Amino acid sequence: MDTTRPPRAGAHRTRRAEARFGLAAIAPAALLLLIFLVIPTLLAFALSFTNAKLIAQGAPEFVGIQNFQRLLGVEIATVDVERDASGAIERGDDGEPVYPSARELQAEADPVLKKSELGSWQSGDASSKTYLLVGDPIFWKALLNTFLFVIVVVPVQAGLALALALFVNLRMRGSNLFRTVIFIPVVTSMVVVSILWLFMYQRDGLINQVLASVIPGYEFVDWLANPQTALPSIIVMSIWQAVGFHMIIWLSGLQTIPGELYEAARLDGAGAWRRFTSVTWPGLRHTAVFVLITITIAALGLFVQINVMTQGGPLDSTQTLVFHAFTAGYGKQQMGYGSAIAVVFFVLVLTISLIQRRLTREKD
Repeated sequence: MDTTRPPRAGAHRTRRAEARFGLAAIAPAALLLLIFLVIPTLLAFALSFTNAKLIAQGAPEFVGIQNFQRLLGVEIATVDVERDASGAIERGDDGEPVYPSARELQAEADPVLKKSELGSWQSGDASSKTYLLVGDPIFWKALLNTFLFVIVVVPVQAGLALALALFVNLRMRGSNLFRTVIFIPVVTSMVVVSILWLFMYQRDGLINQVLASVIPGYEFVDWLANPQTALPSIIVMSIWQAVGFHMIIWLSGLQTIPGELYEAARLDGAGAWRRFTSVTWPGLRHTAVFVLITITIAALGLFVQINVMTQGGPLDSTQTLVFHAFTAGYGKQQMGYGSAIAVVFFVLVLTISLIQRRLTREKD
C-alpha cells in the first residue's frame, strides 16, 4: 500500500509566499544593478560601434570596428635614408642622416585612420629607420602607465599592508591608536587627499621643505611637473591612502588562524620566520587572493588622483586608460570612441582578474 501523502495545500501556499517575499526583497538591489551597471555596460558596447558625439545634431551612425581600428591599430614602417644625386647619404645640420618623416608616411596612410609616431629606431648601419605608427599614441602611453602603476602598487601595497597587520596583531601598547591613524586616510575622500598631496608636492611644499632640512644642498623638485617623477609621486600617494584598508583585511585573516597552531609550532622549535611560512601564510591564502584581486582592480581604475593632480600631464606621463576614456568621451565629446576605450578596458580588467584568479586558485 502506498503510504506517501500528497503535499498539503498550506505548504504550497507557504512556499509561494516565501518565494514572493524573496523576490520582493531582492527587487530594489536588482533594479539598481540593472539601471547603474547592466544598462550602462550594454550602452557602452553599443556606442563603441558608432560615431556618437555628446552634442550632435544628427543621430549616431554605425561605423563598425573603426573606433577599435583607431584605438588598437599598430603599423611598423621601415624607410630608407635620403640620398643625393650621387648616392651619398644626406645629412642634416647636426650631421645626422636624413630620413622621410613620420608625417610623410601619414600622408600615404588611410585618411580616416591616420596613424601617429609612437617611437622610432635606426638600423645598425644607419641606412634605414623604422617607425612604430599607432592610431592613438595617447592610448598606448595610458596603457603603459596603467600597467606600471599596477605592477608597482599591487605588490608594494599588499606587502606593506601585511607588515602593518602583523605589527598590529602583536597587540602591543598603542596598537589600537596606530591602527586608527593608519586607517584615517581610507575614510577620507580621495579628492581631499589628492588636493592635500598636491600642495605637499609643490616646489615650496612640505615634502621639499622636509627633504631640504635633512639633506644638505638639496635642490627643490616640482614633483608633479616633472615627467620623470609625476607618476612615481602619484604611486606613493595612492599606496599611502589605501594601505590602511588592506591592513584591516589582512588583520581579519590573521585573527582567524587558531592560536593552537602557533603553540604547536613553538613546541616544535619553529622560529618566527618558520611560523610565518608554515602557519601564517597558508592560513592567509584566501585573504591573499581577495587582497590581490581588489588592489589590482582598484589600480587599473586609477582616475581621481590623475583628474585632480595632473590632468594626465606632464607630456602624458600620467595618462591612464580610465582618464583617457573620460577625456575622449566628455572632454572631446567623442562618446563612441570613449565607449570603445571603456570596452577595451573592461575586457582587459576581466582578463587580468581571470588570470589572477586562476594562478591563485587552490590545486588538488
